[in-house]
Amino acid sequence: MARAPKKSGPRAAKKIEKKSRPGKKVLDGSQPELLKYYRSMLGIRRFEEKAGQLYGMGLIGGFCHLYIGQEAVVVGMQAAASPVDTVVTSYRDHGHMLACDMDPKGVMAELTGRKDGYSKGKGGSMHMFSREKNFFGGHGIVGAQIPIGTGLAFAHNYLTDGGVCHAYCGDGAINQGQVYEAFNMASLWKLPVIYVIENNKYGMGTSIERASAVTELYKRGESFGIPGEQVNGMDVVQVRAAAELASDWCRSGKGPYILEMKTYRYRGHSMSDPAKYRSKEEVSQVRQETDPIDTLRTKILDAGAANEGDLKEIDREVKAAVTMAAEFAQQSPEPEESELYTNILA
Repeated sequence: MARAPKKSGPRAAKKIEKKSRPGKKVLDGSQPELLKYYRSMLGIRRFEEKAGQLYGMGLIGGFCHLYIGQEAVVVGMQAAASPVDTVVTSYRDHGHMLACDMDPKGVMAELTGRKDGYSKGKGGSMHMFSREKNFFGGHGIVGAQIPIGTGLAFAHNYLTDGGVCHAYCGDGAINQGQVYEAFNMASLWKLPVIYVIENNKYGMGTSIERASAVTELYKRGESFGIPGEQVNGMDVVQVRAAAELASDWCRSGKGPYILEMKTYRYRGHSMSDPAKYRSKEEVSQVRQETDPIDTLRTKILDAGAANEGDLKEIDREVKAAVTMAAEFAQQSPEPEESELYTNILA
């Protein structure tokens, strides 16, 4: 009988153990870290809900893509990151900024086009950056961040700093040609980059089944020799575990890795999208059965890591912080007209 082909990737490269890098605690479902993840995920959701309100009031202009429903992905990935790691993503980027520990006040001020925003009010929702936090931006061109992330991984490799780039894209962007050019280069040069595909089932308004001949997106790197894994992106603990293994793979010099995060967005593609391409029943079912915050809440309570009162207190603190960020943004002045002529080439 012929033997089955050997699998590639970190799960095949070494026996799976409940072990992580020095300084990282093992996740066993009862650790205090779970409360940190809960606070971070809840902070992202409350922030995005507030951003939606401000958009409806006309205080946020242009496009605004909310991350509600996908919070476990970036929080789980950042839980496995080191201080030298870099992050680059697409236009659905507010959650990534907050998970990278960027100040909510500065993020909200940028959303409202104010002087105290991270890009001085000139970037808005889709284009803000923080060199201090190693966050290299949300990018409005579909798929354009993947070559940039590959370049960041090249820099980590060149500087031998031990860093890994987390380059995020969606299931819509994965069909762009430049993504595969980047895959080829990353594999050829064995660059330390984790390509995180946030598969929320809909690229704008088109379901993945109508847009992709192969819907198992973690397999998209096979022809380049890039291993991949599909992960339950609605469970922060599972995301964290997969991120640890992928990070170890990249840091050991074996090249890039793909993580397909099966997740879901509750709102439309952007604030201007009524999302009529899916039923209310579908969205309601996901929220009731697999909501990432509710899932984590249950884990925390079952493990005895906190009680209902503790979690309510976290909710109050998070709401207060988001309210403060919104007030700060509205009180921040608009940029001076002279800002039109700064940070340009000519």
